[in-house]
Amino acid sequence: MGLFKKKTVKSIPEECRGMEIKIMSSTCTGEKTIGFYNRNTREIMYPELVKRDSDIDAFYEKYGLER
Repeated sequence: MGLFKKKTVKSIPEECRGMEIKIMSSTCTGEKTIGFYNRNTREIMYPELVKRDSDIDAFYEKYGLER
């Protein structure tokens, strides 16, 4: 049962430290992804699909960050 499951907080990947978190939306489908934004290459690293606002909160909780 998943009621008493202990939440684990992952550390931010070493190559992503100091990067901003950005939500990007696809121009074709409107699908949203969240991840660490690399300004030099203009790409998102460690992207995750966003279906609801709770997915955004879950991303921040996963890495132990404040929104």
